[in-house]
Amino acid sequence: MNSLRMRLFVTLVTATGLVWLAAIAWTYVDSRAQFESILDRRLMEAARMVDSLFTPARAGAARQAGGDGDALARVVSYDRHLSCQIWSLDGRLIGASDGSPDPVLSDQHEGFSNRVVEGQAWRVYALSDPAKGFRILVGDNLGQRRQLEHGLVESLLLTAGCVLPILAPLIWLSVGRGLRPLNRATRDLAARDADNLERVETGRMPSEIRPLVDALNRLFGKVAAAREHERTFLAYAAHELRTPLAGLKTQVQVAMQAPGAAMRDAALAQTLRAVDQSARLVEQLLTVSRLDSGGHRAAIAWIPVEERLRDLLAGMGSVPQPERVAFAPALTELEVQMDEDLFDLAMRNLMENALLMTPPEGAIIWDVALGANGSAALSITDEGPGIAEAERAMVIRRFVRGSRRAKLGSGLGLSIVTMALEHSGARLHLDGRDGGPGLKASAIFGPGLVRRASPATARL
Repeated sequence: MNSLRMRLFVTLVTATGLVWLAAIAWTYVDSRAQFESILDRRLMEAARMVDSLFTPARAGAARQAGGDGDALARVVSYDRHLSCQIWSLDGRLIGASDGSPDPVLSDQHEGFSNRVVEGQAWRVYALSDPAKGFRILVGDNLGQRRQLEHGLVESLLLTAGCVLPILAPLIWLSVGRGLRPLNRATRDLAARDADNLERVETGRMPSEIRPLVDALNRLFGKVAAAREHERTFLAYAAHELRTPLAGLKTQVQVAMQAPGAAMRDAALAQTLRAVDQSARLVEQLLTVSRLDSGGHRAAIAWIPVEERLRDLLAGMGSVPQPERVAFAPALTELEVQMDEDLFDLAMRNLMENALLMTPPEGAIIWDVALGANGSAALSITDEGPGIAEAERAMVIRRFVRGSRRAKLGSGLGLSIVTMALEHSGARLHLDGRDGGPGLKASAIFGPGLVRRASPATARL
């Protein structure tokens, strides 16, 4: 059953039927108790009335008449539904009402009792009057009581059987009316084309449907932002790739037409640099795409900082003069908790940027500053031209390059660092170098993400 309207209809009709059945059951139980109490009081009142009307003189007349019950019939015409017997205290039948069974209705001298007489169940009330010398038995046929109770239940069931067929169409129409706003929103969405990501107007939409529509509107906003970002990303990527590819083509043409070996070697060297620039840009684009898509699987671990940074530097085979990179002693026992791949990605990009921006005679220093609250700032400082303070908030965006930029830069390195750190709960902070030009890029790790390894662990 995939129809929401049908589900609501069946639920409401079933609930209505169950409530009606519960009401019938409760009415039956409650009415039966009240019937029993009322009819028992009627038995008591009938017995007392017979006792008040049937005097010893009439009892003697009834005995002289042979106990045929005529005298009792003249005395008792209270209710044809009741049967009454009058017995002497020594066990002789003095009289009985019309329709009363022949056997004694009850052996009990006082109070209520249930007894089966001639195959029928009776409710009997006994009243003894020692002063008058007789015992009065007034009985009520329980079959008649049950017929009264069953008649009440049958009338309720008949009412339910007549009301539910009338109520069901009303429920069906009411559910349909309640679902109209949802149907309107469905038609609105179905009529849209793939490029229409405008908000769905909530207007006077019911509060039960509004959260769903609000969620759809938020989703439309995210999809629109993602599509715009994708278009911008592809446009920037095509623009950035066009330059190195054009330079690569030009240098190849120069090498092919070079009149001498020196010019050909220079053109090939430029070609090699253009290939390096293109390869680095493609690798960064793939990294950004992987981080954006969420396809990276985290591998959180405690990372020995200095050991990992030295391994990254050693793996950068094309870096000129790696001895320019120095490591502060404070890094020896420092460990940070982060995804290992993202740590390598962020630190390698920071190191590549520093090496590209720093002149051959300049130095690069890795250092750490520990905060009082357990945080740490892992920083790399170069001696390049640095980034103007007004541009520091912008250069972490994709394809944004500062005014003091390197020739091989693509404007993606710092944005990749920012994304990698934020995926692991850290953040990037840019500052100027103390004492001169240059840039200090710091990865800020909050409390709980930093610890000092024991000397034994650090040696391992």
